[in-house]
Amino acid sequence: MTDAASTVRPVRMSDAPRIVALSAQLGYPATPPEIEQRLDAFARVDTAIFIAELDHAVTGWIAVERRITLESGVAFEITGLVVDARRRRTGAGRALVDAAEHWARERGAEALVVRSNVARDESHPFYAGLGFARTKTQHVYRRAIAPASND
Repeated sequence: MTDAASTVRPVRMSDAPRIVALSAQLGYPATPPEIEQRLDAFARVDTAIFIAELDHAVTGWIAVERRITLESGVAFEITGLVVDARRRRTGAGRALVDAAEHWARERGAEALVVRSNVARDESHPFYAGLGFARTKTQHVYRRAIAPASND
């Protein structure tokens, strides 16, 4: 898939260093080996990761997956999206979302869901401009789990 500026393609393991740099822009530090391990795990589930390139340089990525919950059934969700801060407003984000939607449609999706942190002010008008409608606001809670004991 291509727009006037960006080319979108499936992820490759060699993209790991650039994914690390882009993920850091979102506030999620990682190392190339950690990203490679995650890419390997993603390859085993119903998910897709697409890369946006501009002038043969990786400028963004999107992850989308098929999820099933007991209460809601099957949903297709964008679980991550980032475009390099210096390359935003070039059409790369739209091209990535289009690729995710195409992937989901091929798998029978009727809708695509995305969650956006309230602190990411610039992302809300982006998603609204692509036709996403806010359906709820929620809090996310986290509880650390201690490692299992070998007793």
